[in-house]
Amino acid sequence: MSTVRDYVTLQRGITYKGNLVGKPGPALLGLGSIQPGGGFREGDFKTYGGECLPQHMLFPGDMFASLKGATKDGEMIGSVARVPKSVPTGRLTQDTVGLKFFEKDPKIVSFLYWVLRTPQYRAYCAGRATGSAVVAMSRGDFLDFDIPERTAERACVVELFDAIEEKIELNRRRNRTLEAMARAIFQSWFVDFDPVKAKAAGRKPAGLSKEIAVLFPSSFVGSPLGEIPKGWQITTLTEQITVSKGLSYKGAHLCEPGEGIPLHNLNSVYEGGGYKNQGLKWYNGECQPRHLIKPGDVIVTNTEQGFDYLPIGYAAIVPERFGDKGLFSHHIFKLAQKPDSYLPTWFTYLLLRTPVFHELVAGHSNGTTVNMLPLDGLQKPRFVLPPEELVERFGQLFLPAQKQLECSHDENVTLVRDSLLPKLISGELRVPDAERIVGRAV
Repeated sequence: MSTVRDYVTLQRGITYKGNLVGKPGPALLGLGSIQPGGGFREGDFKTYGGECLPQHMLFPGDMFASLKGATKDGEMIGSVARVPKSVPTGRLTQDTVGLKFFEKDPKIVSFLYWVLRTPQYRAYCAGRATGSAVVAMSRGDFLDFDIPERTAERACVVELFDAIEEKIELNRRRNRTLEAMARAIFQSWFVDFDPVKAKAAGRKPAGLSKEIAVLFPSSFVGSPLGEIPKGWQITTLTEQITVSKGLSYKGAHLCEPGEGIPLHNLNSVYEGGGYKNQGLKWYNGECQPRHLIKPGDVIVTNTEQGFDYLPIGYAAIVPERFGDKGLFSHHIFKLAQKPDSYLPTWFTYLLLRTPVFHELVAGHSNGTTVNMLPLDGLQKPRFVLPPEELVERFGQLFLPAQKQLECSHDENVTLVRDSLLPKLISGELRVPDAERIVGRAV
């Protein structure tokens, strides 16, 4: 039986200059770009505009790993990821190592990748983790893990796992496209006022039916916010929604999935907005009715460690897949539509994802070591309120797309993949059986 060291050497990453983070350049592939247990974490990387030596660069298909983590549970220890096609170039950080293969055969890379995703490997990592505040695994222990023989049967199963991952990635790309389209239309209608500008110039609004185009005025009027469409009003979120803060929970009551109530928290919202499925926690402690949340509710982050406004003030819609009842933590706000408002909370969700309004909201945050967004940070900023009929028309476009996003979630495929992974090393899995199981899920 071979070991990891028979396949690869490890390239350690290096530190980077903080003032160059966010500048155009390769993605920083640190701990935040690896999912605990393995896999690439979409949407959780930043770019770097500084010097990048060739040995520290990664490209689609390359593998990298974390040999340490900031949590005592050790979930990050030894976790591996592959650079996806959506990241054309990446750079290792001081927290990650690159796997440099002696033989750059994609089939061998995939085989090792999936073996290092199995529960057997995860148990091996847990048994070799050392440290207290920061847990770690040595390079030697990582390289000493036993790799089973790459039989024809195992090679076929790995090809099946690759196909599952490609299916998941296709779902993600489709979801990103749907969301981008909805946000672009929202920005055009309600922030940039493009249809009004077109009508004011005597042109037909691009891409709109007559029934929708007639709902937009053909002129602007002056206002404290500048020129706004005639007949539209200026409002604040105070007039449209209520804002409440969530549960201050105890770590001792966090539990395994399914053994408590879903707890939506700071890690449930992507930087830039949108719901992050892998951030969910489960909680079995006491809670109050005011801390409950339901599918379709909008949550907004109110805390961050630092002052870059990266996660703070962004919104997400609670999905249906976690059941009809959940909790939300004190690190996020829950928004609720006021009874006398016709503005649905999904409108606020999209509004908070526009650069201009998010900047207004995030600008109210304050603090010393921890940056906090106070309640009035959401309540004070003003925006232009469109007429009710136009909001309803946009909802007819947005809500079906949002429903499709919900239905195309890859959780069922992911669960099937993870249920089959333990059998990759044991050799119990036969290709016809695996194909039949995956076929039902897909």
